[in-house]
Amino acid sequence: MLRVGVIGCGGMGKDHIKRLTNKIQGAEVVAVSDVFEESAKQAAAICGAKVYTDANELINDPDVDAVFIVSPGFAHVESLLTAIKAGKRIFCEKPLCTTAEDCLKVVEAEVASGKHLIQLGFMRRYDKGYMQVKEALTSGEYGEPLILHCTHRNPEVGTNYTTPMAVHDTAIHEIDVLHWLVDDEYESAQVIMPKVTKYSHSELKDPQIMLLRTKKGVCIDVEVFVNCKFGYDINCEVVCEDGAIKMPSPIYPSIRKNAAVSTTIDTDCFVRFKDAYDTEVQDWVDAAAEGAINGPTAWDGYLAAITADALVKAQETGAVEQINAAVEKPEFYK
Repeated sequence: MLRVGVIGCGGMGKDHIKRLTNKIQGAEVVAVSDVFEESAKQAAAICGAKVYTDANELINDPDVDAVFIVSPGFAHVESLLTAIKAGKRIFCEKPLCTTAEDCLKVVEAEVASGKHLIQLGFMRRYDKGYMQVKEALTSGEYGEPLILHCTHRNPEVGTNYTTPMAVHDTAIHEIDVLHWLVDDEYESAQVIMPKVTKYSHSELKDPQIMLLRTKKGVCIDVEVFVNCKFGYDINCEVVCEDGAIKMPSPIYPSIRKNAAVSTTIDTDCFVRFKDAYDTEVQDWVDAAAEGAINGPTAWDGYLAAITADALVKAQETGAVEQINAAVEKPEFYK
């Protein structure tokens, strides 16, 4: 049984505690931590865990085998470095860290430890649709991938949502899953700003078209439209040399009523990717028994950070921005 300590007891933290307690096999939440003690106590009531207000104390608890980090992004780097030093297995919700520099510190610390300890919570790699596309590409039956067409549409966002958040909060998922699909890293980024929707506000340019090019020359376009109004609409098509692979949409019944045919579109990411969240956490627990990490790594978190930085810069300049890692990919992650 993997004894897990959860750091961060907000909405997503509580969701993961419920998941680990009620759905996941082979794990037990034995400790929880939050800077707000009342929030930690409420979370502990779900699973009967010990309560901490100091994440470092939880990490160093000898009864904790593995750490599940769901705290705000700015707090990740300290918890990650402490957990690596303690030799604890780690699941960290995205982002790995809020800056590329901190991501690189974590990468270097994990490499120095000599152990693969960190899995990053980019759950789309565990979505059935993306996994089907990956399987088709890996088969080689359709030739090499050439172009990817993608959409990431949300019904609406609040007035506190700004232009850079279209990268850091929204397209960050495509940044990870698409380079995994084509097994390549990014070379350059550009952002095109179309006419702004009437549902936006002065601090948000919406929609946006984000263009990425990989080192092997695969071209990717991602439409990010966070006030589309009609639903949470995620699409991905890979155009290959010998065919095109389109990710299936979630299956809902086709309804005929009032002289029209309609099919449900999800409106919530946590509904759309519910099964993916469950699958990724179960995989992390299962792999822990073998001392392995199967999902996104700390290096993937670093790549996401430098790619996001390039896209945000491209939002400002409109130019093609180069994506350059400060170091070569370590053999440790190959």
